[in-house]
Amino acid sequence: MKLIRFGARGEEKPGLQLEDGSWIDASGFGMDWDFEFFADPAQLERLKSWLDENEASAPRVSSETRLGSAVARPGKLICIGLNFSDHAEEAGMPIPEEPIVFFKATSAIVGPNDPVAIPRDSEKTDWEVELAFVVGKKASYVPEDEALEHVAGYVLHNDYSEREFQLERGGQWVKGKSCDTFAPLGPFVATSDEIADPENLAMWLKVNGETKQDGNSSKLIFGIAHLVSYLSRFMTLEPGDVVSTGTPPGVGMGFNPPQFMKKGDVVELGIEGLGSSSQTAVAWDEV
Repeated sequence: MKLIRFGARGEEKPGLQLEDGSWIDASGFGMDWDFEFFADPAQLERLKSWLDENEASAPRVSSETRLGSAVARPGKLICIGLNFSDHAEEAGMPIPEEPIVFFKATSAIVGPNDPVAIPRDSEKTDWEVELAFVVGKKASYVPEDEALEHVAGYVLHNDYSEREFQLERGGQWVKGKSCDTFAPLGPFVATSDEIADPENLAMWLKVNGETKQDGNSSKLIFGIAHLVSYLSRFMTLEPGDVVSTGTPPGVGMGFNPPQFMKKGDVVELGIEGLGSSSQTAVAWDEV
């Protein structure tokens, strides 16, 4: 199933994207796509039954309607750095021996097509198309061969970054990763049964119509099962948490000279099976 959330910011409702690409209002199901929904595997079967009974009668949602984050505010948004072998090469950094883990503030989460705000005093705002997964049942000290049982689904994420804040201002990466609007999620969460092989998905990103990133999740250094198992050694992964798995080459700082974003730029991105999104860059005080 493909789970969407739609409506004005702060007033989003749960919905579904049907096989023909149209949207319906799933408010009648009685739950948002949040901790409580993802915590109970039986809810997905209930939702399938609800759809069978209500697909014809559920209110249709216009394609002009704003989409919100495909996941209601998760408890954690965890990111993995330098997790594509070709991106590590681009960055001139060695292949990590263990996953590089950092957090992104959940206040950065917005809808997939909302504007992206270039932060005040920023000169190095950058893009990163990423495959993210949504945690289903709670994971703590999970063996790798059981790890995928804890994944509820997959979602497109643009891990926007301010490189000066991230790399030149001391401290942790979180400062350059957590600016408002820096985590558009969606258009939808594809439940795990929708994605046959999450580690073989084409990924792309364009800026002003020019392709910058053209990669594949087959280049992941640490795969999804490994990440679930690894992270669960250090923290409990809870239902609805989102883990973003890294980006292929073609980020702005990887060009010579570097290419960073400016007001008016249009960033389009997508992942095979997970749809596409688009953000227009605006000034920090325009959102």
